[in-house]
Amino acid sequence: MTIRVLLADDQNLVRASFAMLVSSAGDMEVVAEAGTGREAVALARSARADLIVMDIRMPDLDGIEATRLIAADEDLAGVKVLVLTTYETDENIVEALRAGASGFLVKDIRPAELLDAIRTVAAGESLLSPGPTSRLIARFLRAPNTGTTPAVGGPSGLSERERQVLALVARGLNNPEIADALGLSPLTAKTHVSRIMGKLGARDRAQLVMVAYESGLVIPGTV
Repeated sequence: MTIRVLLADDQNLVRASFAMLVSSAGDMEVVAEAGTGREAVALARSARADLIVMDIRMPDLDGIEATRLIAADEDLAGVKVLVLTTYETDENIVEALRAGASGFLVKDIRPAELLDAIRTVAAGESLLSPGPTSRLIARFLRAPNTGTTPAVGGPSGLSERERQVLALVARGLNNPEIADALGLSPLTAKTHVSRIMGKLGARDRAQLVMVAYESGLVIPGTV
């Protein structure tokens, strides 16, 4: 299946470079390009992209607000957002994840990493690693909540096994790694993750990470 990609960045050269790269992949195509956040929201509705590569810093409407509007639109429920940032330590990454993004990329990544990231997020996974991403989330979740947390439930209704799985998701483990850590089959681990998402009303693993940190299931600084 071809992945339909919308590129949103206010720099023409960056968009052109990404468009050339994405178009060179046999399993994806660029269906639209946006230079502002408002254009990104409008094109998300008209171009019917599967995934949006969204720059955080854009004129008119920034990438965080654009992501929030897209995530809140029921007609765009299947659209994934992968945010871009210039610096890995940009605190806005956390707000983008709270707004509904499925992960983030630093702009100086290698071409192959961008394509792999698009495939990963389009497949329903989150681009979250146990290193810099988790440390970043832990650091900024110490600050007071700004009211932008996705409307998902807390982990109190989960079984003990589901809480264990959720904690491992928050630490950046994928399904095979979770299975290995808990002595489960990969299919069972995947089933647990899907059931947790259903119980919490989370749209993807990125929201599960936010729930785990904000509920105190995973304590900042322990990852």
